[in-house]
Order: sequence, then C-alpha cells, then structure tokens
Amino acid sequence: MSVKDILVPDIGDFESVDIIDVLVSPGDTVAIDDPLITVESDKASMDIPSSEAGVVKEVKIKVGDQIAEGHLLITLEVSAVTEATKHGEAAPTQAEVKPAKKEVAIPEPTRPAAEPPKQVQPAAKPAPIGAHVDTDREVSSHASPSVRKFARELGVDLKLVQGSGKKNRILQTDVQNFVKGELVKPRSDSMAAGGKQLSTLAMPVIDFTKFGDIKTTPLSRIKKLSGANLHRNWVTAPHVTQFDDADITDLEDFRKSMKSEAEKRGVKLTLLAFLIKASVNTLKAYPNFNASLSADGDSLIMKNYYNVGFACDTPDGLVVPVVKNVQNKDVLAIAADLMELSGKARERKLKVEEMQGGCFTISSLGGIGGTMFTPIINCPEVGILGVSRASIKPIYNKVTGEFEPRLMLPMSLSYDHRVIDGADGARFTSHMRMMLSDVRRLLL
Repeated sequence: MSVKDILVPDIGDFESVDIIDVLVSPGDTVAIDDPLITVESDKASMDIPSSEAGVVKEVKIKVGDQIAEGHLLITLEVSAVTEATKHGEAAPTQAEVKPAKKEVAIPEPTRPAAEPPKQVQPAAKPAPIGAHVDTDREVSSHASPSVRKFARELGVDLKLVQGSGKKNRILQTDVQNFVKGELVKPRSDSMAAGGKQLSTLAMPVIDFTKFGDIKTTPLSRIKKLSGANLHRNWVTAPHVTQFDDADITDLEDFRKSMKSEAEKRGVKLTLLAFLIKASVNTLKAYPNFNASLSADGDSLIMKNYYNVGFACDTPDGLVVPVVKNVQNKDVLAIAADLMELSGKARERKLKVEEMQGGCFTISSLGGIGGTMFTPIINCPEVGILGVSRASIKPIYNKVTGEFEPRLMLPMSLSYDHRVIDGADGARFTSHMRMMLSDVRRLLL
C-alpha cells in the first residue's frame, strides 16, 4: 500500500477557482475519473476528477477554498494491485513474492523536499492613481523599499509598472514615467489599458420592507461573476447594434427535409447549426470581425481559425461553449457538437478548454420568443450575433408583383465600434442575410 498525492490538473488560464462542493471524505473508495470536488470559475462550474484509484486517506481542502493548478486536493492509499493494473502488469501473488537478498545500500544524494503548493489568493483589483495601494504586499513586483514608498505616496500600483532596471527591477524613474503616461492619456484609454471601471454614483440603499413583504434570494456565483464581466465589456467596448431580417423560408424547408438523415446519425439539426456555418463564411468575407484588439489598443490581432461560441442557458446561469474549427465541419457535424456541448453545460460538466478560444458568438433566443434585442459583446471578441424568433411576414416579390408569405428571421449584430465601423456592420448582416436566404451558398 502506497500513499499518493492528488493535485489539481491544468484548469486553463484561470489564476484560481473556488471550491463549491467536496464530493469525497476520508475512507471513501474512488476510481480513476471519479469526481473529487466541484469548482466554479467566472464562466462555469466543473468537476475535478481523480487521476488515481484508491482509498481516500486525507482531504486537504474544504468548501470556499481557492485553488489553482498543482494544489494538493487529497491523499490516496493505492494498493500494489491497483498500481500493477494501471501499468498493464499482473499483480504479484504470494507464491511469487520472495524475500529480497540483503545488499549494501548505496546512499543517494538527498533531495530537497518539494514545497507544498501555496494557497492562491485572488489578485487585488488595481486602484486608480491617487488612491492608497499597499504595494509592499506585491512580492511579484521587484522594487526597493524606497521605490515602494515613493509609489505609495503617489498611489501607484506597482503591478502596472514595467521595470527598466536589471532583471526588470522597478526604478523610481519607471514610477514617474508611468504617472506621466497615465496623466496624458484620455480617460477612456486609461481605463481600457488598466482594466478600471467607470466612476459611477453609488446606488442608494433602500429599505424595501417599507413598501411590502419581500424575499431575498442570493444570486448564483456564475451570475455574479458573469455580471461583472458583462459590465466590464459594456463600458469598455463602445457598442453599436445593427438590425436586419433574413428570409429563411427555403432554409427551414431544407432543415426539415434533413430531419430523418440527422436522426439516423443521432443528431438534432437546429437552425443554430446553419447560423454557425453561415457566420464562418461571413467572417472570412469580413476578417475584421474575426479579430481582437491588442491589450495596448494600438493593433488588431487577426485570427486564421474559426471558433464560434454560442450562449447556452443553464439553471446556474449563462455559459458560452465554443465549437472549434467550424470551417472544417458540415452542418451535421456542427449539430453534433452543439448537442454534446449544451448537454455538458446543463450537467455542469463543461471543461475550461471547451469555453475558450472563441472568435465570434451567437446568442439565439428564437426558441423563447422576442423580436429584437441588443446582445453584449463577449470581449475580447469584437462582434456577437443575436437572433430572435422567426415569423411569417408578407414580403413583396418584384418578379410577380405580389406579396408572398415568407419566414423572416430577426438578426441583431452588436460590434465594437473601435474596430468595426457602421458600413462594415451593415455589410456583415447583408452577407449573413444572403447566406441564409440561399441554402446552396452554405455548401460552398
């Protein structure tokens, strides 16, 4: 019987995640891939599985802890049978076990004991210049005590200062240059670079019990964290929303004709699969939509891959899984990915990497209702397409000179006006309308 440490695996680019549930206790028997804990990031909840099989000896974490990659979760007692099975070997029998001959042990050089992973604390929010910042706590910022004192007097967060000294050590001149640079920046640019929020009036505290009975219900953690991200995206990216209608009469007929073929492959073919396919063709035609603004705001990062996210409603809140490499897939393959990812989202089994790498997002409310809405950009993406419920409308046919009933789909395209101008926004929706109105174009 040997004891093994089970550590947190790669959880993506998150500095830390919160533990919301511990699923095992000392004495429990776990198998490989059995869930040990449930964690929650700013996008979704997920289970962390066990990489070994055995009996739980000790649980090293608790609900509410913040953990990162490499953090110790539990210790497991692993039997020799389990180890042999894991490596594809037969377990030794009693007859095969012989006493080992005594040999002179050659001392090996001692190795320093590995330090246990440190508890990861959430990064402090940068304070605006003029506010007091306790920069002595920032061990990651290399600066002398005198420079730290100078930074405190100016209210500068050393995390935001780039050092010019040896080994990136921060000098007093670096602090001075940082302050000068912040003072000459327009206020909006400064906030975009430093990630600060707009200064707004505080909401008044109201005692609602004066007006009647009330009930207070806490928000889920996903809603609280996604709310902060949505607010940041809304105030950082200047939104413009372009509205248009697409004639999907022929597309809907084609979708229904493909229903039996999709069922044979175990796939539910929805309109969203066609929307994702059409969006990739449109992103290729207008590559500025398949880009992101650099952190300094001075350049545009053009992407040569096409990963499309879709907003998925779950009991815990809104998450955005991403369908990868859409340019290489047909609509049935896209529909299969949609079924798999949405199922994982509802069961809280989405992996972090399944929500990363998006280039463009589609939010479909057609199954619920509504006519138009203004979707919020999922930064650092620069565009998001919202679609509402399609309805039959009388459309004038120039050839016959008569009105015909056509199935029209309302589209709402929000884009970052720092990257996309109004003309390209209108061209994008016109191209989408053209793609959706003629299903043959989706096959090109």
